[in-house]
Amino acid sequence: MEHRKVEDVQQYINGKFVNAVSGERFENKNPFTNEVTNFVAKGDQHDIEAAVFAADQAFRKGPWGKMKLKERMKYIDRIADLIEEEAEKIAYLESLDSGLPISQTRKMAARGAENFRFYSRMVQARMHGDAYQVDEDFINYTVYQPLGVVGLITPWNAPFMLLTWKVAPALATGNTVVLKPAELSPLSANTLAKIMHKAELPEGVFNVVHGFGESAGEALVKHDQVKAISFTGETTTGKRIIKNSADSLKKTSMELGGKSPLIVFEDADFDKALDAAVWGIFSFNGERCTANSRVFVHKDIKDDFVSALKERVEQIAIGDPMDSNTELGPLIDEGHYKKVSSYIELAKEEGCEVVQGAIPAGFEKGNFVPPTLLLNAKNEMKVCQDEIFGPVMAVIEFETEEEVVEMANDVEYGLAGYVWTNDIKRGHRIAQAVDSGMLWINSQNVRDLRIPFGGMKASGIGREGGHFAIFEFYTEPKAIHVSIGDHHIPQFGKKK
Repeated sequence: MEHRKVEDVQQYINGKFVNAVSGERFENKNPFTNEVTNFVAKGDQHDIEAAVFAADQAFRKGPWGKMKLKERMKYIDRIADLIEEEAEKIAYLESLDSGLPISQTRKMAARGAENFRFYSRMVQARMHGDAYQVDEDFINYTVYQPLGVVGLITPWNAPFMLLTWKVAPALATGNTVVLKPAELSPLSANTLAKIMHKAELPEGVFNVVHGFGESAGEALVKHDQVKAISFTGETTTGKRIIKNSADSLKKTSMELGGKSPLIVFEDADFDKALDAAVWGIFSFNGERCTANSRVFVHKDIKDDFVSALKERVEQIAIGDPMDSNTELGPLIDEGHYKKVSSYIELAKEEGCEVVQGAIPAGFEKGNFVPPTLLLNAKNEMKVCQDEIFGPVMAVIEFETEEEVVEMANDVEYGLAGYVWTNDIKRGHRIAQAVDSGMLWINSQNVRDLRIPFGGMKASGIGREGGHFAIFEFYTEPKAIHVSIGDHHIPQFGKKK
């Protein structure tokens, strides 16, 4: 596919595309060539102030805060339609920006449209309260109301899919949005802003401020008028956001790092477990929070499983993200490439046997790390404890159920987990024993938008997805008590 020229990116504030207040811009590079794709407006506190003001006005004084549910859902459905119309362009820009293979970004664009459709259905069907009768004296009921301005800080891996995962429920529940996308992947957010503009969303309802975390991101988190922050990214950044949110008592939702185990017992369906293990770490270029970066294999099948892994790693198609046959593309930027590469060198020092696929000739300019196996790994090694966030799989041997549960849990993270066994009782036992927010038994990571998404321990706080996003994060419950009888009221201070 021919690489087309991409226009420069501006902020989207109060229904208009504008330059940063400072006039500054930063370079956006193509991970495949490390050449500059375009320039992006560099927002800071001043841009955040303008965006939050616009969003607050749109919520309190504009039509959005008072709009009837069915009218609001017409906008949500229209946005989904426009995403579908622009799906191929979105897939192209996403691949260009992130280095993700276009065969995968096409699916992500479709998921973006479904995120809006899902929350349109969910809000209309489920966003209602409960009623509680108290004899003949009272009827008490609850309503769920939007928060106001919410701040969304989104990551650079699968950016379009993940930002729509936040924007859709935020808007569908009646909030207004200030989005601070990752500076390494600005094209998705800019595309969504254009779609919002085309959908004629009221001014100020959706705003995008591009910039860096320490300036634009931090200003958004600290702003008093922002009622909640939803963040997906590194655990260290999440901790900082929680601290900075404390002064204004914001709600926070943190979807953070992972070091997820995939456990293969001796009775597992060998071929399917192999497929899942390979796809689960090498799709998304290995840059996914739920990746099965630690693969625990029972000693009775370990040698055969490792041999099969080696064969797969040699055959994974590495190349141009725009080639539909590519399975593994370049990492997001040079800094991340160096980080992942340094962990592979550390693995050698820690005693692992490192087995890698081969990067084809002609791709030297890209941030390519080949699919990598760390064999003879031990769970206590740093490479088995730290989130590497690249196409790197550590293979660890185990013998007993108790041993593998202990190793699976002996890590600071707890996001996802995978269990492969044909003993369904054991599958349930392991799934309930592993400290992770999400577990799959005899399955790869298959998302169901109705279920809670999030992790335990250092993998985050809170859950999003389904009614959890609607009721637990993007709205506040309000209890209303109504007297319908002549009940007794104590008469303090009344003369007897």
